[in-house]
Parts: sequence; structure tokens; C-alpha cells
Amino acid sequence: MRIGIGWVVVGVAVVAAPAVPLPAQSPVHLNPVIAKLARGETVFGLINQGDLSLANAREIARAPVDFVYADMEHSPLDFVGLNLFLLGMTDKAEILKKGNLQPNVALMARFPPEADQSGWVVKQALDIGLMGVIFNGVDSTEQAVAAVRSMRYPKLKGAPHQEPAGLRGFAPANALWAWGLSQAEYERRADLWPLNPEGDLLAVVMIESAEGLARVDQIAAVPGVGALFVGAGSDLSRSLGVAQPSPELEAAFARIVAACKAHNVACAITANSPADIMRRVKEGWRIIRSTVPAITQARAASAGR
Repeated sequence: MRIGIGWVVVGVAVVAAPAVPLPAQSPVHLNPVIAKLARGETVFGLINQGDLSLANAREIARAPVDFVYADMEHSPLDFVGLNLFLLGMTDKAEILKKGNLQPNVALMARFPPEADQSGWVVKQALDIGLMGVIFNGVDSTEQAVAAVRSMRYPKLKGAPHQEPAGLRGFAPANALWAWGLSQAEYERRADLWPLNPEGDLLAVVMIESAEGLARVDQIAAVPGVGALFVGAGSDLSRSLGVAQPSPELEAAFARIVAACKAHNVACAITANSPADIMRRVKEGWRIIRSTVPAITQARAASAGR
């Protein structure tokens, strides 16, 4: 008797062995940030300002947050480190527990070039397997469109969601490994949400200037933009010529939130304390970047209400 893969061979008789049932394909988004935003939930995350060690990757992979973004605008641009960090975040025990390929924590990154000059870094980031890109200082619809196009593959004839037309070159081998998908399934999912309801990539554009603020409604209306992000408002406050905190900056924040609500995109902000987190969530901010202790305390306080 010889045992072959999937077959039992006895003499010359070949009998098909019972097929091992494969887990049913989960309908959920693989990007946990998008999965929660699609359900109308608030998402919470962290910034990584240069610690791309495996130890940090493993710790963040099991942190009680939904995303982490590597800040490579103000920290060294390190694609090798970013690749290793993403691989270090792979948590087989959690995959087995969940029964699907959605990580607990999505990895995104922010890079030095402006949105209309960042096509090459976006290509590198997405081919590594990142689930989102944060674009600096978007001041116009043209820059927002450039950001969106850099994250999309060109569509085949007859495919839905053709515009804005994609510019991303097709070579996803490393991303396939990171996401655990076939090429066909990755291509289906590697598009921008909410433009494509099946998409698992998130384009986040930063409003950091008076020019961007003046055009925030038009920027939020660009198809494929998934979120507007102000960070802590440091660059925006300087562009407006006001200090932090100030009534003028808070008025700018309110204007950005209103644009997000009007165009059904998520608004993202940095909040450093539990009270600040709860205030921003009440105002309508749906993506909060903070710290694990502040996020944990804010969640506990919200649950206790």
C-alpha cells in the first residue's frame, strides 16, 4: 500500500480518499479597519516612530487596537525593516482562532513624498503587503486623485469601479504571501474601500494646510479617498498661523469633520488622553490614533456609561 496525496492506492485500484473540508471563505474584510468602519464602528490605532523590531511587531500584533502606522516621513525610510515588521506581525495562533486571514491589527505607513510625488513609495509599500497608505499634505483634488490612482491597479475592460483609473504596476508576489491569498483573490481585494465595497486597501489623506482646509469638501468627495487625517493638527495650526490649542484650530477640525460626514468618509485624529478620545468620538471622529493605555481606559469608560 502506498499513500499518495489525497489518494489511497491499493494494487491497481485507485480510491479517492475523503476530501479534507476547507474552511469556508469568510465574507468579512481582511482589513480590520475597513471591517469596523463598514459596520459604523470607531477604530483605534497606534503610531510606530521607528521601532521595526520583531519584538515590537509581536507585541503590536496582539495589542487591543485595530491598526498601527509606521511614520516614515519623520523616521528613516526603511522598506526592509517595514517588510520584516509586517512578517513579524503574522500571528498563526490568532489566524487559527479566528478561522480567517484577517489580522487583528492592520499595518499602514506614512512616507516623505507628497501625494502627487509618492507613486514609487506606494508601489513598494503595497507590494510588501501593507493595507493602507497615509498621504502627507493633500492640498487639492488633483493631489487626492493622484493618491487614489497610485493605490489602484488598472481595471480590465468591463470591470466595475473604473475611475479614478489605477496606475499601480502588477507584481504582487510578496503581498500574496503576506495576505495569504491567491493572485486572483488578492487582485479582487486589493482595491480601495469604500469606492469598491470589496476593497481592503485604505487611502488616508492628510489635511495639513490652509489650502487643504479651503478645499476639504472637494478633497473628501474624491472617489477612493477612505479617510481624512489631521494628526495632532501641528502642521495645520502653523499653516493657519495659530497656536495649539486654539479656537481657530478647533473650528478647522469641525469643518473637516463636517466634510467627512457630508461625503461619508472617515475622519481621523490624534487624541492623547481618555477624555480627549471620548470627546473626539462624540464629535464624529471615527479613527483615533492614541496609546494603548488611553484607548483601553476610554473603552472602559464608554462601556461603563
